[in-house]
Amino acid sequence: MSSKLQIMWIPVEVSGRHIHLSNNDLNKLFGSGYKLKKLRNLSQPGEFACEEKIILKNGDKKLTVRIIGPARQHTQIEIAKSDADKLGLNPPRNLSGDLHNSLQIMLVGPKDEIVLKNGLILAKAHIHCDEKNAKKYNLVDNQLVKVKCKNYIFSDILVRVSSKFELAMHIDVDEAIKAGIEKGEIVKGLTID
Repeated sequence: MSSKLQIMWIPVEVSGRHIHLSNNDLNKLFGSGYKLKKLRNLSQPGEFACEEKIILKNGDKKLTVRIIGPARQHTQIEIAKSDADKLGLNPPRNLSGDLHNSLQIMLVGPKDEIVLKNGLILAKAHIHCDEKNAKKYNLVDNQLVKVKCKNYIFSDILVRVSSKFELAMHIDVDEAIKAGIEKGEIVKGLTID
């Protein structure tokens, strides 16, 4: 018995290396009461790229990352595998927000530096989906799908459904280069031989 393929087009956004800071870490790195300066809004409602950047440091290896606002409950850094290689580290590939087994890293700001005990991850590709599109395309929260981009197929992509989201798939720079993509399509029922 063959399964029916259901296809929808989805914007694919490439996330560069970035950090989400907690208020506590923001105050340590930039000074008490510091307010982030918005550079531009991002596609997900309420999120924005900031003018500010910080330095990640592992021994003598350094990498500059942009801050994404607003402040979160926990500091988290999302980098690509090529970034991790530059730092000489091997962080786990986790979904944003999952800091299980995440790595320690030093953060250097203009006012101070801190050793973050955990929080460095390789961001796992995922889909943000609003409730209207979830209903339209029969997608549910925490569903795993495949996404075809040109001749490349991403497997086991987690769908996150929320009224706070705008429809978009997020991948990192390395994944974008590998797939050579601009937009993808969710293909439900697709089997890979």
